[in-house]
Amino acid sequence: MFIHDTILNRLKRGCETMDYPAGDAPALPDRHGGGLRVESARCAADCSACVSVCPTEAITRASGQAVALDLGRCLFCAECVRACPDRAITQTGDHRLAARLREDLVLGGTGKEQVRLAAALNERLRGLFGRSLKLRQVSAGGCNACEADTNVLGTIGWDLGRFGIQFVASPRHADGLLITGPVSKNMALALQKTYAAVPDPKIVIAVGACAIAGGPFVGHSQVSDGAGALVPVDLFVPGCPPHPLTILDGLLRLLDRLGGPSGKG
Repeated sequence: MFIHDTILNRLKRGCETMDYPAGDAPALPDRHGGGLRVESARCAADCSACVSVCPTEAITRASGQAVALDLGRCLFCAECVRACPDRAITQTGDHRLAARLREDLVLGGTGKEQVRLAAALNERLRGLFGRSLKLRQVSAGGCNACEADTNVLGTIGWDLGRFGIQFVASPRHADGLLITGPVSKNMALALQKTYAAVPDPKIVIAVGACAIAGGPFVGHSQVSDGAGALVPVDLFVPGCPPHPLTILDGLLRLLDRLGGPSGKG
């Protein structure tokens, strides 16, 4: 009877996997805030209010220069948004944040106002990984927040496997690594050995502020300030932690699976 009721209940519920990316992206709560936009031209010449409140020194302003914001170091606490009297830094509500190059996460200064979104892998790698991408997740000293949001992608609502993307137990069965955490000194050798065990060609994805630049631990003697200090990184997904939708968007951009420049299928 129990098995019968379970099957009947499942049939009544139907398919609960979201339509994205074939349909619109799910709405995010207001508190999420999304990405940040920097309009340096709005900054008062003598103002540095945002610089002093940033906990990770993600915001800098050299003498005579415009404000610059490094989303790779940003914790998205929005203290800078609240502190800025001229609204030069604002929240966009956009979940799309992943970039291929580290410098593409630096906003303001003399450069761009918003993040330059990730381009797809080259044709050869898309041919290899586009329909079947196996990743070994490495928690390199993380607090488990990024790890938890990565795990969410395996639940029924997200169903990461429908894109051919799966997490595997052994690096020898993987096509690449997905790294979280600031890479503590105790994890540095383990990360390097895991990377070496992945057969070529391989890719590396750094998820979260810690894995990109050290997060709140940046500059600490016991961390490596991110995975890029030890292994080459092909995709940076900023956030503390990044929303599961942000992680998924980055993965699909890397594989050219979004269907259009807007990110909608």
